Amino acid sequence: MTKRHVGGAGASPAKARAVLSALVALVVAVCAAVYVTVAADDGTPSSTFAGSRPRHGSSVAPASTGTWVGAWSTAPVGGEPGTETTGLAGRSVRNVVHASTAGTSARITLSNLYGQSPLTITHASLAVALGHDTAEASAESMRRLTFNGATSVVIPAGGQVLSDAVRVVVPHDSDVLVTTYSPTASGPVTYHPHAQQMSYVAQGDRTEDATGAAYTEQTPFWRYVTALDVLSNEATGTVVVFGDSITDGITSTVGANRRWTDVLASRLHTAVAGGGALPRYGIVNEGISGNQVLADGLGRPAENQSGLGRFGRDTLSRTAVKVVVIDLGINDIIRNPALADPDRITEGLRTLVRQAHARGLRVVGATLMPFRGHRGWTPAREAVRQQVNAEIRSGRVYDSVVDFDRALRDPYDARRLRPEYDSGDHLHPSDLGFAKMGDVFDLGALKGAGQAEL
Repeated sequence: MTKRHVGGAGASPAKARAVLSALVALVVAVCAAVYVTVAADDGTPSSTFAGSRPRHGSSVAPASTGTWVGAWSTAPVGGEPGTETTGLAGRSVRNVVHASTAGTSARITLSNLYGQSPLTITHASLAVALGHDTAEASAESMRRLTFNGATSVVIPAGGQVLSDAVRVVVPHDSDVLVTTYSPTASGPVTYHPHAQQMSYVAQGDRTEDATGAAYTEQTPFWRYVTALDVLSNEATGTVVVFGDSITDGITSTVGANRRWTDVLASRLHTAVAGGGALPRYGIVNEGISGNQVLADGLGRPAENQSGLGRFGRDTLSRTAVKVVVIDLGINDIIRNPALADPDRITEGLRTLVRQAHARGLRVVGATLMPFRGHRGWTPAREAVRQQVNAEIRSGRVYDSVVDFDRALRDPYDARRLRPEYDSGDHLHPSDLGFAKMGDVFDLGALKGAGQAEL
């Protein structure tokens, strides 16, 4: 009986085996390509990295598994006074930011929102700080940043840019140094004035200096940088906390990360690490001191833009946002030259909630804390605060409520902060007060999606 060989009529056994091996290799290659493509898809629009030409091979992040989440962010507030003409030309700006979650790659967002001319960045870097509250970097973590493959970028007035990702281990609870250098005048520097964190400035291009010795000038501002994202196996989403000076942490100890949002991030990380059935989220802070729900500051674009005006930019556009926490409204009461309308405040808050719900996001809201003894307090304004809080507690504003008012008020006078929780100005909490806020927050409130209708 004639035998038929795999390779076709008349093919030798050796040739048949070679053809079969080639077919197997082709199948394996196709499967591997499919796997890498799927693993690399983190939901980021492909145009973000289109045409990328990495020039620093070992540091540019390859395709990897994990989820891009927010590890830190801040809201741009305005143009820095004194920088209207030259910006920070000829100086290196080293921002110190604090990561709420760990990652294996990182990328940053730079903003020129309040610039009146293009901002040219010719050199930018990212590194893990060698410790807390220092300009000194871990040398092995120093990475040069690129933007669509190039080491320099021009950010138009009013614009922002997302860097390419770099491969670097960012530990949970670490400080990260984001450094930029601009050689030319750019007009007003986009900044966040109440960082409660010292950052640094050096003369000349010292962007990749690890020692920090050249960074002899300290600054209480964050400049240009508005977000740090990490590719994380630890977190699967982001909680954005949206608020005013109380969220900004204006009276917390500088450099100590004692804002109530820092306490909340630490609690959530510890609970998840301990096996708690809770979502694994990074937490970012979008507080602006003096911010109101309804009223803008001055200028175009408005400095200290209203909550309604900035919600899309500072909250809905953040990476992998899953939950929004809102603590806003007290400045609408204090800063209004007339008596504020509680219905307008709560309707403004509902508008924010509706926008979040349209994106499937859950919204946790806070009651407004007492402020008797502050120069802005009057019995009439106290009555407005009580009306706003009654509506918040009714469940007709947010998906769930954290009652900061009840947790921090004086048991002998509910119109005041409890003395140990008062920073001394009778409006903003002390470090102990911020710790109490972070401790009373129900972590279970971060579970689930937003309601369809309130």
